Amino acid sequence: MTTRIDQRFASLRQANRKAFVTYIMAGDPDAESSMELLLGLPKAGADIIEMGFPFTDPMADGPTIQQAGNRALANGQTLIKTLDQVRVFRREDDTTPVVLMGYYNPIHHIGSVEFLNAAKSAGVDGLIIVDLPPEEDQELCLPAMEIGLNFIRLATPTTHARRLPVVLHNTSGFVYYVSITGVTGAGIPQTEAVEHDVARIKAATELPVCVGFGIKTPEVARKIAQTADGVVVGSSIVERQGRRESPESILGFVSELADGAHGC
Repeated sequence: MTTRIDQRFASLRQANRKAFVTYIMAGDPDAESSMELLLGLPKAGADIIEMGFPFTDPMADGPTIQQAGNRALANGQTLIKTLDQVRVFRREDDTTPVVLMGYYNPIHHIGSVEFLNAAKSAGVDGLIIVDLPPEEDQELCLPAMEIGLNFIRLATPTTHARRLPVVLHNTSGFVYYVSITGVTGAGIPQTEAVEHDVARIKAATELPVCVGFGIKTPEVARKIAQTADGVVVGSSIVERQGRRESPESILGFVSELADGAHGC
């Protein structure tokens, strides 16, 4: 089953362009401005949009995204409200892929089957659930793939050769390579190390490999895009959400990053 994510990477390959993937926290700093930001991302150059849904114990996230999740929760943001935002987005944009990124607990609370059906109906294209390892594929990954949702996994600098095939098994859409060890927003990726690991992953899969964590400037985005199939930027966008910059200001910054990723 071909998804919007598959179609987007196919069109990017034809255009000889790399993917620019943006991450925002749904409901931060409030529902209205996050919705405005979401609607503006495609015109600002986002090829794929990751939407974080807040959770009270975000173990893989650094302070920036933790605080964004706390703000969103304080504003009453829920996973159901995040799906509602995707529905509104789909009224204006039926082509840009949307990936939900977060933790399994809120999904489990709703129920996996009910959540998957609601996500598919809302127009979600893929999931990144950071605390569900491949050993738990029956829980969410396989049912998601059965109804046409991509299940995207993370590979890291510490994913060794024996573990990598396990990570890649049942992964679809793209592989998200975490370019640094640690939590989101920490450090700056080292280009040579990223190049080596991206080559290692691409030798083991035909899926696109997108690189994220620590990418904060157009210059770094451009360097990473020379090696990877796509560049993911999250914390530096979410920082601006936290400062309550206007959506117009944030989208201007996103446009600069997109130019970097697309200009490799």
